[in-house]
Amino acid sequence: IVDIVISLTIIMLMWPIFIAIAIAIKIDSPGPVFYRQFRVGQYGKLFKIFKFRSMVNNADKNGSLVTVQGDMRITKVGKFIRKYRLDETSQLFDVLRGTMTLVGTRPEVQKYVEQYNKTMLATLLLPPGVTSLASITYRNENDLIDKKHPDDDYINKVLPLKMKCNLIELSNIGFVHDMGIMIRTVFNVVCK
Repeated sequence: IVDIVISLTIIMLMWPIFIAIAIAIKIDSPGPVFYRQFRVGQYGKLFKIFKFRSMVNNADKNGSLVTVQGDMRITKVGKFIRKYRLDETSQLFDVLRGTMTLVGTRPEVQKYVEQYNKTMLATLLLPPGVTSLASITYRNENDLIDKKHPDDDYINKVLPLKMKCNLIELSNIGFVHDMGIMIRTVFNVVCK
């Protein structure tokens, strides 16, 4: 209920911004407004995530699934909406659909979930989230990824670090904790 109320409230407050983002994306580069990609959700179930498109159309077919520092596939509008995490705000619709929650482990693509060890699979017991401690801590994860081997670096360097945070989070589930993560997310987006 909290997820639905907060998501609906944010959507109602931000709808003019959503429209402005959609228009800017369409003017900036050809392609759809939303980027839809299969992610792995609760119990390993696949779902298509909503994200405002911040890269050229079909960018995932023309390069790595992860973004690297100075990635040329990112559009002009994409740079701005990524900086303020506005590309992620459309995931509030995923929360309303019941495929995501506001706070929880960020959903990964199947390719990376296949690299999970048995302990990491525990993160699939709960619905994936729009934000998490790992997404705050590793907000600039692309700085840790080598341009020459982005997928290998993500799997071997970044994913284990994020999973440590995610596994710690599993033992801290609760309303007060989740509100703290949401407040920290807003602070990190606005103030950094």
